[in-house]
Amino acid sequence: MTDATAFSGTKTAALFPGVPLIESPIFDSEELPGFSDQEKALAQKLNSDGFGVVDFPDPEIDARIDRIRSNLGPGFGIPLNDPAADKTKGERRIQDAWTKDEDVHAIASNPAILDLLSKLYGRRAFPFQTLNFPVGTQQAPHADSVHFSSLPERFMCGVWLAMEDIAAEAGPLFYVRGSHRWPIISNAMIGRRGYGSELDSAQTPYANAWQALCENHGKDQEPFLARKGQALIWTANLLHGGSRQTDPTLTRWSQATHYFFDDCIYYTPAFSDEALGRLALRDLVSITDQKPKPNTYLGETVDRAEPRKSRIFGNFAKRVRPA
Repeated sequence: MTDATAFSGTKTAALFPGVPLIESPIFDSEELPGFSDQEKALAQKLNSDGFGVVDFPDPEIDARIDRIRSNLGPGFGIPLNDPAADKTKGERRIQDAWTKDEDVHAIASNPAILDLLSKLYGRRAFPFQTLNFPVGTQQAPHADSVHFSSLPERFMCGVWLAMEDIAAEAGPLFYVRGSHRWPIISNAMIGRRGYGSELDSAQTPYANAWQALCENHGKDQEPFLARKGQALIWTANLLHGGSRQTDPTLTRWSQATHYFFDDCIYYTPAFSDEALGRLALRDLVSITDQKPKPNTYLGETVDRAEPRKSRIFGNFAKRVRPA
C-alpha cells in the first residue's frame, strides 16, 4: 500500500494540495519523484488527454472475467449465449455487483490499481461503485463530474476494464480527448437549480452545453477498441460514452469502477446548488474494506446537520443540509 508520505514529494503537494497531481496547473514542471518511466508516461497522458490505458495488473484476470460472465450473465435477461440473437434489448448493466460477486469486488479493489491511482492523484484512492455491462451502453457523451464530484473538485476517476476484445461494431466506449481541461459544467453555469429537482436522467440538462464545447473546440468522439484485459483510466471531467452498436448480435462485456480519494466532501452536483450551500452529500463505503468514508474537509468531518429532505438516488441517500 502506498504510504501517505509518498504524496509529499511533489511541488503540487506543497503548493496546490487541493488539486489532483495529474491535473496540477504546474504539472509540466513536476519531476514526479518515485515514478517509474511507465508511470510518468501514464501521468503525462492523463494530464494532456484526460485518459490513459494500462494492462490490468491481475494474473488471474482471465479466470475472473470468465466467472463474472458466467455468474452475472443470466441476470441481464439477454440471450447472451445465442450468437445470432439481438442483444440490444433488455437490462444493460448491473450496479454494485461487488456486493455479491467476489471477482467484481477483487477487480474494484485491486491493490496495484489503488496504489497507482493514489500515486497519480496524490491522495489515497478508494472504490465506491461498480457497473458491469454485457453489451454496449450507446450512452451519449457525458462527464462523470455531474454524477460524482468532490470538494476539492476533480478527486474522482473511473477505470473501465474490457472483458473481451471489443469490435467497432459492438458499440465501443468512446472519449473526447482533452475535454477534461474544459470547464466543469455546473448548474450555476447553465442557469438551473439542482436542489430538489427530479430527473429521469441527471445528464439531460447538460447535453447542449457539452455539445457546444465539442463543436467550439472541433473535437470528435474517438472509439476505444480495447483488447481483453486492457483498462482505461479516465478523469472526472472527461467526456465519454458508448458508440452506436451497428451489429446487434455482438456483446461488449466490461466493468467500470468509480473511485474517490481521501479527505474530500463527496456529493452529486446534478442535485446540488453549491452557491446556496445545498449539497446532495453521499454516504459512502469503501468497496475494499466496506468501511464508511465520511465527508471531510482538510481533515475535519463535515457537520451533518439534520437534513430537511432526503430521497434515494441510485443506491445512495441524498441528504441536503439546510441553507
